[in-house]
Amino acid sequence: MGQTSNKLLVVEDDPGLQEQLRWCFDRYEVIVAGDRAGAMEQLRRHQPPVVTLDLGLPPDANGITEGLATLEGIVAQSPDTKVIVVTGQNDRENAVRAVGSGAYDFYHKPIDAEILGLIVNRAYRLRELEMENRSLMQQNVNHPVEGVVACSPEMVKVCRTVEKVAPSDATILLLGDSGTGKELCARSLHDLSPRSTGRFVAINCAAIPENLLESELFGYEKGAFTGAVRQTPGKIEYANSGTLFLDEVGDLPMSLQAKLLRFLQERVVERIGGREEIPVNVRVVCATHQDLPEKIRTGTFREDLYYRISEIAVQIPPLSARGGDVILLARMFLDLFSREQGRNLRGFTKDALSALEAYGWPGNVRELKNRVKRAVIMAEGKQVTAKDLELDEATTNEADFSLRYMREQAERQAIMRALSHAAGKISMAADLLGISRPTIYDLIKKYNLKV
Repeated sequence: MGQTSNKLLVVEDDPGLQEQLRWCFDRYEVIVAGDRAGAMEQLRRHQPPVVTLDLGLPPDANGITEGLATLEGIVAQSPDTKVIVVTGQNDRENAVRAVGSGAYDFYHKPIDAEILGLIVNRAYRLRELEMENRSLMQQNVNHPVEGVVACSPEMVKVCRTVEKVAPSDATILLLGDSGTGKELCARSLHDLSPRSTGRFVAINCAAIPENLLESELFGYEKGAFTGAVRQTPGKIEYANSGTLFLDEVGDLPMSLQAKLLRFLQERVVERIGGREEIPVNVRVVCATHQDLPEKIRTGTFREDLYYRISEIAVQIPPLSARGGDVILLARMFLDLFSREQGRNLRGFTKDALSALEAYGWPGNVRELKNRVKRAVIMAEGKQVTAKDLELDEATTNEADFSLRYMREQAERQAIMRALSHAAGKISMAADLLGISRPTIYDLIKKYNLKV
């Protein structure tokens, strides 16, 4: 995690509440301000990551004018600071208005130390994650797998695999749904290989008609067919000393699969209408979103070709399976398109973040990129909302951010998995978990599990 400051700025004019909040947050270095001027001065001096702000500040202690002005000043001076506004009971309208002005969250009085502490802790955790993500993105320029932005273990594993196999000449098969980043991985395989000074030549086997695909791949001699007015090398020859990327190789017609197999075995090509065998030194990377073993069973893909192109297979997970990557990528795209469009947007609203996490992303990274770009263009407020993203609002349970909640979920899942492996035998499950029988009985009772 990034080294986030332990300072917390409390903006509150009531001396009694000031002391109560000091007591609530004894683990933090609490700084207190009683009005807007004091808050802005303390903000400049200490740069706290999180601020709690009472909307009723003097000279408008019974209204919200001064509180909202303070909020706008904090957001303008320090956009990354998480501001938690504190409002009176049943004052939801002003709380929502504050969030629309840039506040991170809101809390209704009276003060409950545990709940407010949970909100503040969550704000600190989010700030730490943002700092770490920003640091990773800044380092991304020098990151070996260029263009791949990820923090999830699933994608980090893919990146490590790409780095390991890139220096070899093995034929790589990239598997994954459309929009997951297969071409980015293919380009990284080229850039990290000894062939990086050569050409990276990509061809989409599904985008070119069958009658043209052969000439695109293998080239043709002058007079080979009507319109062949000159000798033309194919993409395979053009990629000599470099990398040939065959995207959507699962759509390759059967008639060309045999010819591609011969090239992979012999490393020579014959142009259409020619008889000369031309040697080609090229590294081949293939990609597909299709189930090739199933196509082999149905007779639409050659088994021998499958084993040729999959010397090393790399499975790229869908975006929905990359925990944490959705928000990371969304923030990166927001920064990118905000600069492109000349917008000064201050991140995503709480409902937008919840919606981003809850959505299934069938179109993967490509769909996320398009939605964020459209939202940047269409957004009318200072932050991007779920409505701007054209996503349904999703509710987020505050307990989901609790360390205790996450620990209990992991513990429950581990017990259920052990019981499943042990076919319901308590002693065997306890041994698998490395705990005693009385302990596992207590845990089964605690989580109300049925054996």
